[in-house]
Amino acid sequence: MPKQIYTIITGSGSYVPTRLVSNTGFTESTFYESSGEPINRPNEEIIEKFKNITGINERRYVEDNLVCSDIATLAAEKAIEDAGLDKESLDYIIVAHNFGDVKAGSTHVDTVPTIASRVKHKLGILNPNAIAYDLPFGCPGWLQAVIHANYFIRSGDVKNILVIGAETLSRVSDPHDRDSMIYSDGAGAVILSAIESETPVGIVSHVARTDAVEQAYFLKMDKSYKSNEGGNLYLKMNGRKLYEYALKTVPVSIKAAIDKSGVGIDAIQRVLIHQANEKMDDAIVSRLYELYGRKERPEFSMPMIISWLGNNSVATLPILYDLIIKEQVKNHILNPGDYFVFASVGAGMNVNAAVYKMPDNIS
Repeated sequence: MPKQIYTIITGSGSYVPTRLVSNTGFTESTFYESSGEPINRPNEEIIEKFKNITGINERRYVEDNLVCSDIATLAAEKAIEDAGLDKESLDYIIVAHNFGDVKAGSTHVDTVPTIASRVKHKLGILNPNAIAYDLPFGCPGWLQAVIHANYFIRSGDVKNILVIGAETLSRVSDPHDRDSMIYSDGAGAVILSAIESETPVGIVSHVARTDAVEQAYFLKMDKSYKSNEGGNLYLKMNGRKLYEYALKTVPVSIKAAIDKSGVGIDAIQRVLIHQANEKMDDAIVSRLYELYGRKERPEFSMPMIISWLGNNSVATLPILYDLIIKEQVKNHILNPGDYFVFASVGAGMNVNAAVYKMPDNIS
């Protein structure tokens, strides 16, 4: 079989913010219903129910002196170093985010110049042929950027692409909305590189979808639930509708990617799913195995870091991958030749999934 060009991850890096906020940090919060009425239950009860559903015990927020492009750069530097790559040899820099450089104490979205251009500037890359652009796609944005990069690399035109997911959701979440406890900050990055192989390796298949007729506004920007809070806009979520949508679409999308790859479900060692909500993710992966007639899924099939990192949107998948590769997630490791799946769901509503085969020469 003649050799073909495939896309593999040759380096990864992540930035986990140093500011730890536990669930008890919300004990003194004042939460409101969407109607504007105060929630008439003790915060301890609200927090306990939240923990039981989401699995989140704590989350990380960036320090006040940092913005999205800063933490994206920190993760990128680690990925470039991990790959042993000359930064000037990058062909593309793609940054997935949704809100740009929101400063501490503000909800103002700042995306001009692009976050990718800011990262290129901070990295000090001189090469004008290193094309930098942003990709806003909701929580699945990082994986969609990986899909973009895969097309570029497989065309044969480019060799190395830096793909980053970075977000500071703590600065766009309504402090009077109990859903604010879900959100967190962070950044993850990978270097994707071309490799020639006689057999499929790296990214072997992917699928994506957008449902926007009835589902477009399940996640949106809107005013605070506290009616006299001013005109700032905050991230709002229809949690029930999103949960139902995810259970309906994500398992079938993952199955489509696996079927497209030509490998069976039994070959998949791990499902690296967007860390959105532990209960929802657990239901998605269980339903995936049910689609293959499996009543039970293998132990350790779904690595989770949401309990201590929360939901940091586009950053969750690259951080999860980096921590597993660096052997920082208990009971989870990716060996040469292993197949695993990336999968995500989020605003839009968007869903994507990709099957990845670990190359034999990965260290």
